[in-house]
Amino acid sequence: MRDRLTGKVALVTGGSTGIGLATARLFSAEGAKVFITGRRQDALDQAVAQIGGDVVGVQADSANLDDLDRLYNLLGHQAGHIDVLMANAGGGSLLPLGQITEKQVDDTFDSNVKGVIFTVQKALPLMGKGGSIILTGSTAASRGTPAFSVYSASKAAVRNLARSWVLDLKDTGIRVNVLSPGPVHTPGLVGIVGDDAAHQQGLLDHFATQIPLGRVGQPDEIAKAALFLATDDASFVNGSELFADGGIAQV
Repeated sequence: MRDRLTGKVALVTGGSTGIGLATARLFSAEGAKVFITGRRQDALDQAVAQIGGDVVGVQADSANLDDLDRLYNLLGHQAGHIDVLMANAGGGSLLPLGQITEKQVDDTFDSNVKGVIFTVQKALPLMGKGGSIILTGSTAASRGTPAFSVYSASKAAVRNLARSWVLDLKDTGIRVNVLSPGPVHTPGLVGIVGDDAAHQQGLLDHFATQIPLGRVGQPDEIAKAALFLATDDASFVNGSELFADGGIAQV
């Protein structure tokens, strides 16, 4: 490792599993003091143990503004500032048009849009010139996906938030970019078809047939793309959408 984040403070929401966990682990390995959030204390404790290094786990729901206030109060007292914010917490579920429920819409947009908006807005007093904000998007925002329209629409909103926020943050020196993974082998992805291992493998196999590289991604691969956006290697990258998708949304 090159210690590219030595002396930096990073916050990864939804950092207890999947892409968030892999990113927090890499940020820590690169020298950052890392804060992660998660809604389940048991998963959060396991993640902190896996990451090692200088890491703090905070139980918080990104869609709960009181939780965010508590998070940033703690972070401010313990670290004083944020250099890298990865607004990664979110999720979705499968329901086709005709079966979409109000609860699905509310849950998805609370997590993926409201949570992102206030995670970023409440972080700004702790950020300054050179800060990097990374929003976790999805290739679903750019493609039609059966039974996934609500999730896809929420991620399309995330993409436009970044475009608008780079204008709101003009002259602050804070960059905002979107990292859009394709299908990645995470508990969140396979969990949308339930707990049956055969169904989960079937989903992964189906995605693999659609991806030009012929396989789904791994969380560590997305973490490496996040690391690029977090560092000065991406100092002139602002308002962009970086696809880490094996080519699925590019053809």
